[in-house]
Amino acid sequence: MRISSFILRDGTTTYGAVSGDGLIVADDALRSRYPDLKALIAAGAIHELADATGDTVALTEVEMLPPIAKPDKIICIGLNYLGHIKETGRDRPEYPSIFTRFPASLVGHDQPMIRPAVSDMFDYEGEFAIVIGKPGRAIAKGKAFDHVAGYTCFNDGSIRDFQRHTSQFWGGKNFDRSGSMGPWLVTPDELGDPTKPTMVTRLNGEVMQETSVGDLAFQIPDLISYISTITELVPGDIIATGTPGGVGLFRDPKVFMKPGDRIEVEISGIGTLRNVIAEEH
Repeated sequence: MRISSFILRDGTTTYGAVSGDGLIVADDALRSRYPDLKALIAAGAIHELADATGDTVALTEVEMLPPIAKPDKIICIGLNYLGHIKETGRDRPEYPSIFTRFPASLVGHDQPMIRPAVSDMFDYEGEFAIVIGKPGRAIAKGKAFDHVAGYTCFNDGSIRDFQRHTSQFWGGKNFDRSGSMGPWLVTPDELGDPTKPTMVTRLNGEVMQETSVGDLAFQIPDLISYISTITELVPGDIIATGTPGGVGLFRDPKVFMKPGDRIEVEISGIGTLRNVIAEEH
């Protein structure tokens, strides 16, 4: 199943199941029990959307939100694709490199990503993201997939000069509306083996990144186990698993996104997350 969060034309924020080019909106009875997608996931009730009797609306008639609009945690992994590690000239890390993003730093599918006025070093980072479905602390690797609600596309838009102001990545990763997530969450039963998809990032139609999601230094069970040793993972938490080689910073010449550009992150079995770049006003 593919499920998403969105805003209807009348301003109602809601969620629903994807059906072809449309969305089956969660009906009032379902929303009275589970007011948002995070609550639905926490209750283990995703399957109830299959019987939803709400209206069907076209994807073009709604404002798409990140599938989980207000996650408790957005945890990002740096230097996790072998190709990206190689292009940076660094050694393979012994432990996952972790930083966090705030919900305000993300927009949904087809919404503008904002290049801040203070920088012209706005880089793309296509990523495969995990959505947590069941709480857990110190989760064993062998049980990790029991805690996954689904998967989605992620663009860890990065302001490279601010990222390098200090040894901490936070500054370059949290400008408002600088990243994106979506277009929807795909449940594990529909995606199948999460190491098999191919991920492609395109800038104005040109392929900039292409990899198998299986090219991770730290695989999904490694990440879930390690992160949950530090902090309890709860339903709706996002883990962005890192970006492959081909980012703009390490190209010659360097390539950064500018207003009017179109950036796409496509993952086979999930779909395509598309955004245009807009200047901050």
